[in-house]
Amino acid sequence: MIAEELVPNSESEVCEAVMAAGAAASCLHIRGGGTRHAMANAEGKRLSISGLNGITLYEPAELVLSAQAGTPVARIEAELDSKNQRLAFEPPDYRDLLGTEGEPTIGGCVAVNASGPRRVNAGACRDGLIGVRMVTGRGEIVRSGGRVMKNVTGYDLVKLSAGAHGTLGVLTEVTFKLLPKPQTQASLVLRGLSVARAIEAMLTALRSPYEVTGAAHLPAGQGREGATYLRLEGFDFSVQHRSRELVRVLTPFGEAERLDELGSAAVWRDIRDARAFQVPPGDVVWRVSTRASQAAALAAHLSGIAKAAAFDWGGALIWLTCALDGDGGQAAIRGALRAVGGHATLARAPAEMRMRLDTFEPLPDALMNLTGKIKQAFDPQGILNPGRMYTTI
Repeated sequence: MIAEELVPNSESEVCEAVMAAGAAASCLHIRGGGTRHAMANAEGKRLSISGLNGITLYEPAELVLSAQAGTPVARIEAELDSKNQRLAFEPPDYRDLLGTEGEPTIGGCVAVNASGPRRVNAGACRDGLIGVRMVTGRGEIVRSGGRVMKNVTGYDLVKLSAGAHGTLGVLTEVTFKLLPKPQTQASLVLRGLSVARAIEAMLTALRSPYEVTGAAHLPAGQGREGATYLRLEGFDFSVQHRSRELVRVLTPFGEAERLDELGSAAVWRDIRDARAFQVPPGDVVWRVSTRASQAAALAAHLSGIAKAAAFDWGGALIWLTCALDGDGGQAAIRGALRAVGGHATLARAPAEMRMRLDTFEPLPDALMNLTGKIKQAFDPQGILNPGRMYTTI
């Protein structure tokens, strides 16, 4: 049980907290804004990074920003918006899905490699991350990367820390390469397609030369018709031209409706934050990643297990909802993935079920052994977020 919260206000205080935990042979549960605590299994004293708050470097001309890990994403996005710039990876906000409060932090995004629908075009959080500072489980400050893209020697600790869920170190500062904000956006909508046809349409659009920056399919249900969304961003004249050409390419899939900038932005906010999937409050939610070419067959195979399926990134990301009984669909979902390739993450479930299930896809023995050695190198006493990803990590 988490009984106490530490709120360091500096990197040196983070070091002191980690070393004190090591001396006491106790554990630390690292917390950013608290928006994903429903996904955490780790126990121990809570270490909040909310006191590490602020933008430490912003050079608009160089498209580079550094911020302390506890800085709210909203604050960063507001600053970037004032200079017509943005984070490339479109950080999602899953508070509605998880039923949590708090504010998403930039360090939390890095810790879980949080990435939105634009990943299909611009890459994930880790792809824009070019520098980190963190405190390891030894209480040592580690700096990796820098403020230019090509600044890596030896192990790429920048990429290693992204998605490690705080098991290797407490992030204190992160640095990102930015992108200019597009002048406008628009979306094309195809309605009433089957899952197989929708995925075919999305892949056709993504393989076209028209730079689609989002591709998602929402199933029919709860009084709505199934819809397939394709997003285009850029200069106004370019979006207009690419929209017309993409409509022509998509003719075999039906007549495409066009959403203007405001309508498109609203739809993609809901897709990004998983609000558009209309997940019933009591359902278990799985986040499945597989090859887009296998998505339709996988969803059909799991139709007796999953109550609903929605597709993002052209079908490579599948949100599945399952009934709240037994193992919440774990055995069937992961069994099916073994045949086609991919992995499933338990995104939402009651605490009792979460303690019984593996949140992350179990690793093969050789890979688990390697993961354990990396954990040992950074956190030999197992102080940081034990059990957060795997029971032995």
